[in-house]
Amino acid sequence: MKWMTFVCLAVVSACAGGPQIGYESAPDALAPDAMRQGDAADAGEAQALERAETDCARQGKHAVSQRVEGETIYDCVDGD
Repeated sequence: MKWMTFVCLAVVSACAGGPQIGYESAPDALAPDAMRQGDAADAGEAQALERAETDCARQGKHAVSQRVEGETIYDCVDGD
């Protein structure tokens, strides 16, 4: 019985003295609301681009985008 206690203590101390494992969590794992807001913003941007492409295609042009003060603006340009 003494030997079993000694062996258990040796195993526990060997495991406790082993190297630490560094786990990395996903960047958005702690902020699920931020991820949902980012997905909604991406979906809105995709819909706006699709509308701009459709409107520009009616004119025989294609849409280009640019960011102005944090807002995306779409313009129609010739296909050149």
